[in-house]
Amino acid sequence: MVIKNVSLETVIGVTSKVPQNSMPEIAFAGKSNVGKSSLINALMNRKSLARTSSQPGKTQTINFYNINNELYFVDLPGYGYAKVNLREKEKWGRMIERYLRQSRVLKAVFLLVDIRHDPSANDKTMYDWILSNGFQPIVIATKADKINRSQLQRQIRAVRQGLDVDKDTIVIPFSAQTKQGRDEIYELIDSMTVQPEGENG
Repeated sequence: MVIKNVSLETVIGVTSKVPQNSMPEIAFAGKSNVGKSSLINALMNRKSLARTSSQPGKTQTINFYNINNELYFVDLPGYGYAKVNLREKEKWGRMIERYLRQSRVLKAVFLLVDIRHDPSANDKTMYDWILSNGFQPIVIATKADKINRSQLQRQIRAVRQGLDVDKDTIVIPFSAQTKQGRDEIYELIDSMTVQPEGENG
């Protein structure tokens, strides 16, 4: 995947309709402060198009980034931030669920978890929720540069056990700092979105 141009095309809130796009969509879910914006920026080769924030829980919309006029990266609201009141959390949950159910071109959902810690109850709930909506989550274990290489396999096992994933579930260690895992993610996205020769949308 070669990123030529990207733009933030659509932003939807709690009451907005889900856009019916024709190009494939790849969605990114993860709790607040897991490094979701950093991952999306690294994939887009941009420093700060996806807004990173020192205040977790800042993303309260679903943001659609147009990539090369070929596909969309869809940034879902972060979940599990303690200071956000329950009513707000429920609104975001409904918004995410509506998107998962109504998008006709969603090809995959990447679920981000912090590789340094066992998955939280919120992570497990989100994993099960994505499954129940008909998608096999691809797990991105972020912040891989923050652990020693010798710990990597042990932490990946902990992620797999904590989420209770199917044995076929892909888990990719990723670092926004070193770009570890980025090429692997690109290859996966390409395999899901590139049309065979001679096919039109």
